[in-house]
Amino acid sequence: MEINSIRNIGQIKGAADIKQPDVSRSADFKAQLQDSLKGLETLKFSGHAIDRLADRGVVLSNDKAERLMKAVDAAEAKGSKDSLVLLDELAFVVSVKNRTVITASDTASLKQGVFTKIDSAVLG
Repeated sequence: MEINSIRNIGQIKGAADIKQPDVSRSADFKAQLQDSLKGLETLKFSGHAIDRLADRGVVLSNDKAERLMKAVDAAEAKGSKDSLVLLDELAFVVSVKNRTVITASDTASLKQGVFTKIDSAVLG
């Protein structure tokens, strides 16, 4: 399973630093991200989750992908249906029953830090 390492593109410091997104570059990144996620055979990512990861320039490393799958397995073993999985600086809302990541965020991008419609949280 070949998955690129996680890296943050960087935090925008001020309004002067804001650049218009390069649509072709963003599309290329999304395609690369989707290819890297194909190796996670037992876990799917919704289009929304892929968009959120791509927007933030985050790609899962092999280690984090394995930790995410183990966290989902642990949530499933406890009977969870929808779980918040926290891995280092990343947060994932996962439909445990469908084994699908519904959305994803890095902690720096969390606006209010409130997650709804979950029945469990797993620290991975």
